[in-house]
Amino acid sequence: MASENSPLLAYRLLGEEGVAFPANGAGGLGGESARKLSTFLGVVVPTVLSMFSIVVFLRIGFVVGHAGLLQALAMLLVAYFILALTVLSVCAIATNGAVRGGGAYCLEGKTVYTGVGGDEELSQTVMGQGEGLGEFGGGNGVVECEERVAGPRRLDHRVLPGNNPSSAGYAKDYTTGAMMTFASVFAVLFNGCTGIMAGANMSGELKDPSRAIPLGTIVAVAYTFFIYILLFFLSSFTCDRILLQEDYGFFRAISLWPPLVLIGIYATSISASMSSLIGASRILHALAQDDLFGMILAPAKVVSQGGNPWGAVLYSWGLVQLVLLVGKLNTLAAVVTVFYLVAYAAVDLSCLSLEWASAPNFRPTFSLFSWHTCLLGVASCLLMMFLISPGAAGGSLLLMGLLCGLLTARGGPSSWGYVSQALLFHQVRKYLLRLDVRKDHVKFWRPQLLLLVGNPRGALPLLRLANQLKKGGLYVLGHVTLGDLDCLPSDPVQPQYGAWLSLVDRAQVKAFVDLTLSPSVRQGAQHLLRISGLGGMKPNTLVLGFYDDAVPQDHFLTDPAFSEPANGTQEGGSPALSTLFPPPRAPGSPRALSPQDYVATVVDALKMNKNVVLARACGALPPERLSRGSGSTSQQHHVDVWPLNLLRPRGGPGYVDVCGLFLLQMATILGMVPAWHSARLRIFLCLGPQEAPGAAEGRLRALLSQLRIRAEVQEVVWGDGAGSGQPEEEEEGDFVNSRRGDSEAEALACSANCLVRAQQGRGRGGPGGPEGGDGEEGPTTALTFLYLPRPPADPARYPHYLALLEILSRDLGPTLLIHGVTPVTCTDL
Repeated sequence: MASENSPLLAYRLLGEEGVAFPANGAGGLGGESARKLSTFLGVVVPTVLSMFSIVVFLRIGFVVGHAGLLQALAMLLVAYFILALTVLSVCAIATNGAVRGGGAYCLEGKTVYTGVGGDEELSQTVMGQGEGLGEFGGGNGVVECEERVAGPRRLDHRVLPGNNPSSAGYAKDYTTGAMMTFASVFAVLFNGCTGIMAGANMSGELKDPSRAIPLGTIVAVAYTFFIYILLFFLSSFTCDRILLQEDYGFFRAISLWPPLVLIGIYATSISASMSSLIGASRILHALAQDDLFGMILAPAKVVSQGGNPWGAVLYSWGLVQLVLLVGKLNTLAAVVTVFYLVAYAAVDLSCLSLEWASAPNFRPTFSLFSWHTCLLGVASCLLMMFLISPGAAGGSLLLMGLLCGLLTARGGPSSWGYVSQALLFHQVRKYLLRLDVRKDHVKFWRPQLLLLVGNPRGALPLLRLANQLKKGGLYVLGHVTLGDLDCLPSDPVQPQYGAWLSLVDRAQVKAFVDLTLSPSVRQGAQHLLRISGLGGMKPNTLVLGFYDDAVPQDHFLTDPAFSEPANGTQEGGSPALSTLFPPPRAPGSPRALSPQDYVATVVDALKMNKNVVLARACGALPPERLSRGSGSTSQQHHVDVWPLNLLRPRGGPGYVDVCGLFLLQMATILGMVPAWHSARLRIFLCLGPQEAPGAAEGRLRALLSQLRIRAEVQEVVWGDGAGSGQPEEEEEGDFVNSRRGDSEAEALACSANCLVRAQQGRGRGGPGGPEGGDGEEGPTTALTFLYLPRPPADPARYPHYLALLEILSRDLGPTLLIHGVTPVTCTDL
């Protein structure tokens, strides 16, 4: 996992004043001694030589062009291994010294190669008619000199038309016998322009990387472009087309001093190979230090006492051998070109992403930079990839995708940032502005929950249940820290965000975190209800744990996802969650919220037109119902819904009001979660003694058919509840808001509780219940949805209201008491 002092970050991106590079692979001992190269020696020279040497190396076969096949192969292998072992030994013994001292050697190689080009140009413009070249190696055999006459080496405008591909067309490659095309020529020639990253790969060795890399790269590319264009121009004016097609080594034959060509090839190849191997090994060592690929790159971590990553050098050298010994270099050139194009397309894509993300810190100094050039670069790279080799292009893109997926899965937190987060922020902000609350419609309603949590140790099952109830909506975890900012030296809330975000990750819930500081929990809840969310994504439902005398449980001790090491620290050295949250409240200890404020919080939410959910005994939920699986279990469960006010003293069509429909909607949403697919939904209707059976059930079934809700409907007779009252004058018409005696209200709540428990099979039915006998054996009730009456208008009756709720939901197991105030269903087309 990448640490905050990532070697890859320090090596690739930094190197500025005040940054000390690690000694083991990012800049040498002390970080200062290795950064001695100027822009010319550190960027221009390696870039130019890398561009030159690749094409030269791909055409190195002309060195043994006049020898036999076996002798040629033997000479090539011997020469190649001598060069490879020379470069390996220099890089592996003293990488830092090779980089600093290699600048002079690279400069010498560049001078020799430029001298070779000057020798060719001089010989082409000064010398007379070319001499006979003996024989040319042809794709179809040996062609005698008399049949192929070399053209003049003096500038002659009559030679140019014959070298124009548009007029003469492409010919066969005499080494492979394949007909050349624009794509195949581009694949070979492009390798001579792929050294633009050579100087950047040694950024840890530069004095001023931020200035040297762009300046040196542009200068090197311009210099190389000038040399190539001049060489192409002079060759096309002096050499016959047959000579250019049949002998790739024509430079040596027309040179003033032929050995100079061979010297330039070896000097350039060795120096450029050295710089490329050093740069590649540094990147490989940085990747190994970041543990991005695990044990695969473990050998690349080995360094010498002086900080030289010789293990990465050996690793890089071995990979190069595997690639270069695959087959013919012209065939290999196409594959290499495709991978280079993928790399350049990725660079263009990253710059395009930064530009589109509008990141303020992305300030390129190149005056001609724009997102148009980035997009053009990406499109042109992808186009040429598929023109060269569709198979290689598809394979390279697949490999790039696999590497990106591996880095995403294993990368972990890093200190260099993620462009994806900047892009997401840009897009989310744009679409949030387009999410207009004035265009909301009930057909597209979804629950957006604000769960107030005091201590997550005791609320872990409720936290997961709320995550299942949100159904693609907004889910916010809210917490109120008691205190007054005027009396504190700093804000105590900000340091808590990391612990809460870790809780969200460990619990595997899709939730946001919103914390606030307030003198009281009620005021803090008001703040969260008002300001949580953004734009059209704001909570519409408040979820609270039930206020009772149950002993708080520590679910961190029993949940496997929260098992901690014995030393109390996690893998990255960060504190464990068990140390970030206080232990549960001890029995009998004072609460942070009084019963009066608890009911007042419910009242505040209803005043703000928020739905309210009170959850009780969620810790008793079956574990398989809270998992992320499909919920397939041998034990069947019921989800019971009572869509009418059980504290209403008379029957009636209570299931058709807004709150009753809200209960049906929430129960249906829970049944859509994979873990609850196998649970059966049951809806209960309470009938008075004078109400005909079947009438209310028929109306409810018709409504369920319109709402496309599959459920089992059951009618139960509640004698005490139906016959105890006459039509009331109060608006609510229930015991909560009426002036009936407390004992009568408690008796009604107790009767309703017995009725519900009888239907659950947890006890015997209440008075008047036909199922009052022994409960039938069968599936048990996993969760019960109850109608939450509106709290009384008189604050003095809040404790009595809470006591009635406690009696109503006592011993019912996991229960959700819900009061809905917003329409959630629509039957209009």
